[in-house]
Amino acid sequence: MKQAFKINDDGQQRRDFLRISTVFGLAFAAGLLKPSDVFAAEWQGKAFEAKSLQDAFTALGAGSPAVSADVIIGAPDIAENGAVVQVNVSSKAANTEYIAILIEKNPNAMSAAFTIPEGTEPQVGTRVKVGETSNVHALVKADGKWLVASKEIKVTLGGCGG
Repeated sequence: MKQAFKINDDGQQRRDFLRISTVFGLAFAAGLLKPSDVFAAEWQGKAFEAKSLQDAFTALGAGSPAVSADVIIGAPDIAENGAVVQVNVSSKAANTEYIAILIEKNPNAMSAAFTIPEGTEPQVGTRVKVGETSNVHALVKADGKWLVASKEIKVTLGGCGG
């Protein structure tokens, strides 16, 4: 009696895992990939835990960033619901490598951070929670310098339980 040949799913998963591991291993060995390119970048816990703007700037190593017209914030003047506010940030500064969004009156000032790979257009967008009417700050690192722009967003319904 003949038995039909059946592919073992576990075996297939194992082969896929080995194949992918081999490709990544060779890419790392050849220097084509760095671990930071594949895995999450270093977590900036102190910056995200900062209660004030200055504490967040200090944790990031930004000191006192310069106000710049090269950093543009796109956000509504009035947010009907502070729980979900669309914020877009773009940078005209050459060699932009980092963009962070900070909200002055939130319990934790830093809301989002983005590492911008070389050759990528320095433009990000996300939704943030704005607890009450507050200034939103876009912090950009470009050419080793820290730049900042600010915009006030008025909130009619609080995003942090208000």
